[in-house]
Amino acid sequence: MNPTFSDNSQIGMVATFSELVHTDFKGETNALCWFRNLEGDFAAIVNQLQLKENITKVSPQDLLALQLSQKGSIAREIILNDWRLLTDFGASPSLNLLKCYERDEDFDFISTDVYSYHVDRSPITTDTFLCTYHGAASEIITNKQAVQKVQIPEIREQLKALHSGDSAEFEDFLKDNYFDLHYQSLPNKTPTNLGVGHLWRLAVDHPKQQVLPCIHRAPVEKEGEYRLLLIC
Repeated sequence: MNPTFSDNSQIGMVATFSELVHTDFKGETNALCWFRNLEGDFAAIVNQLQLKENITKVSPQDLLALQLSQKGSIAREIILNDWRLLTDFGASPSLNLLKCYERDEDFDFISTDVYSYHVDRSPITTDTFLCTYHGAASEIITNKQAVQKVQIPEIREQLKALHSGDSAEFEDFLKDNYFDLHYQSLPNKTPTNLGVGHLWRLAVDHPKQQVLPCIHRAPVEKEGEYRLLLIC
């Protein structure tokens, strides 16, 4: 098992899907990892799928239509089983073939795309599940290792200049435009890479959440390599 995971107080380790969905987040732990060393040839799946846009959704029917080797078939069954587990649990998984995400180029002083450290927010009780089967994997960082971008004085002043409403509405302006969801790493802090094949559950900001939401970001993709990511 990866010592980076097991020695990190932010991460809780589980051995089954049932543990993954039923273990409570506590204290500093806001990420749970079902650690797996997966068999199968996931590259074979990626090589047969057709990228139609920078992000292409892949359905179970798309996977079943592929002509795969034995190892490719093993990889396909792992993905389909993860899909079934999450669907039976009540989640709505999406399998994405990724070249890249859209970059946020609206402002030069703050970025709000998924390559920026951010947390997820929901009005209902939920969590984020994700697994990278192929390509670069997402990263997380502890809440102590980052600062909310809207609390950085120079960024906050520029956001105030951007805000045209009453000063009493400024905090609502930050939320409405998702500025408050984004974070900046403190100097010399190293994120944890989530690795390939592990199924993760990350804490989301919602009214009943008992821990701080998990700060994460999408990786910079490797040149010439697509990502295959299951997320919900």
